[in-house]
Amino acid sequence: MKKNWRRYEVTVPLQFNDGTEIPAEVRGEALQELFEYFGGVSYHTQPIEGHWLHEGTHYQDNHVTMVVDLPEATKNRSWMRKFKARWKERLQQLELWMVSYRIDVE
Repeated sequence: MKKNWRRYEVTVPLQFNDGTEIPAEVRGEALQELFEYFGGVSYHTQPIEGHWLHEGTHYQDNHVTMVVDLPEATKNRSWMRKFKARWKERLQQLELWMVSYRIDVE
């Protein structure tokens, strides 16, 4: 039986907005949380450099991406939104980018 799947990609910064490094252990806790709740997670370790403007201030950051592929379900979407809110606060970010899109798993 084919299920509808959704991929969630959470962009996690390597530095706080003031430029100080976020300890790897802290990012590891976010990764572990996803793994423990869903039973699997992927982690793109190659940093990506981003530039963005907020209220006239130019920010440059480096980030990695955590990826989970989940059955399409309101429960999963709700949990991921709460995850994003928790980690946005914990990482002291103005925004934490999370995207999701439907995928076909063959």
